[in-house]
Amino acid sequence: MDNRRQFLARGIGLAALGLASGTALADSATLRSFHQALARNPMLSLYAGAEGDQSGDAVLHGSLPDDLRGVFYRNGPGRFELGGERYHHWFDGDGFAQRWQIGGGKVSHRGRFVATQKFAEECAAGQFLYPAFGTHIGRKAARNNDTVNAANTNLLPLNGRVYALWEGGSAVEVDPATLETRGIKTWRDDMKAMPFSAHPKMDPDGGLWNFGNLPGSDRLVIYRLNAAGELTRTAMINVPQLNMVHDFVVSGRHLIFLVPPYDMRPGDDLSLRESLQWNGERPLRAVVVAKDTLQLRQVFELPGRSVFHLGNAFEDGACTRLDCVMHEGDMLPRLALPMHGEAIPYSAGSSSTVQITLDYAAGQAREARLFGVGEFPRVAPQVVSARHRKLAVLGASAGAEHILNTVNLIDTDSGKADSYRFDAGWQVEEHVLVPRRGAGTGARSETDGYLVGVAQDARRGQTVLTVFDAHNIKAGPRALARLPYRAPLCFHGNFLPA
Repeated sequence: MDNRRQFLARGIGLAALGLASGTALADSATLRSFHQALARNPMLSLYAGAEGDQSGDAVLHGSLPDDLRGVFYRNGPGRFELGGERYHHWFDGDGFAQRWQIGGGKVSHRGRFVATQKFAEECAAGQFLYPAFGTHIGRKAARNNDTVNAANTNLLPLNGRVYALWEGGSAVEVDPATLETRGIKTWRDDMKAMPFSAHPKMDPDGGLWNFGNLPGSDRLVIYRLNAAGELTRTAMINVPQLNMVHDFVVSGRHLIFLVPPYDMRPGDDLSLRESLQWNGERPLRAVVVAKDTLQLRQVFELPGRSVFHLGNAFEDGACTRLDCVMHEGDMLPRLALPMHGEAIPYSAGSSSTVQITLDYAAGQAREARLFGVGEFPRVAPQVVSARHRKLAVLGASAGAEHILNTVNLIDTDSGKADSYRFDAGWQVEEHVLVPRRGAGTGARSETDGYLVGVAQDARRGQTVLTVFDAHNIKAGPRALARLPYRAPLCFHGNFLPA
């Protein structure tokens, strides 16, 4: 309990920012500039948000596999405007949970806002009240991080329950069928209001690992849950200058975190994003925690870059190897551009997908390029924390749009990619590998199944579920399930087999 109190007291979370009385920088000028740009560029409709709940059946094109049955849960920001004001950053929007039901030759969709305390109070007030990640608002004081919990980043099915996850607060439980919000999930009484990140990693035994961090706390919280969703182990690790860490990977013996070089300079009139100051003179650090002791084992240094998402990690003799997407410089300002009416520039050289080797004996990290501009790396669920040879990642083809419009399955041994490019006017979201029923556990099992995701057809204003055969991505989707409407762009999700 004392550790928890010290952690929350030391951290500079969203609840501690933007609370100068009467101030608000979500503004009408941002709203006007966005809608003026939207009239010229239909791709910006992806960042317009949703008006309310959604429900409908998709029109199926192609052949839906008979053995692909289950629910594809997704989550992302869905509300950016309220009371004539618009948020300043994509990460600020209120969570909009989505559920794709797949099976029997049919696909249906449901989308619903996560009714957090923040969402409910701001709906009633008709205006934004609380600080958000990238927008300084201080109309109402926040009690703790869960007061400002946007629940907008991932949707996690676990032991018959489903949780909407966010970066800096508790998991929020929603109904698996209706997506109705059930409320804050406290894993244990002494862990109330502690951050539970949006990127948990499943363990082969059916449980999961996760972490939590508050900027300014310099402490990393580790969680271990069993398959029944019970918290079985926790630890709190001191990591200096731990101001941002978004994702991590789990290998057979380690938990590995990549910490980009942000300094923390809070101010009374700054949002959390503005308080995170890029310091390119400092390195990117790979922080390695031993699974057996939950203690810091080693820290490696790499050239300073931004990193959000990691793929997988595995032990290779006396080394650990892991995949991630590296961005040159500070990526956070670029992810704010759509709120103001500009596209995110995924241009050549702005990022690369790499595999890092951590050599414990030499104390050095080596890096090998796997792929060019990309994001949202994922591996097949049966190889998480073990040796993998296939990595799914989105890409951006050369052209004027510079948006994520390709789906790729990379061979991590050869570097060759099996790829498909969508037409102009399309943007792809994260895709996940879904094993075929009865798929084995060998190297071939990673392509014995399907690559399932979502794509946005902005020109037709429709959101589309996509299904690829994992062994032949270049052949294009074997099935497209088109909704008669546009659903909000999502960040992350997980497939739950029936």
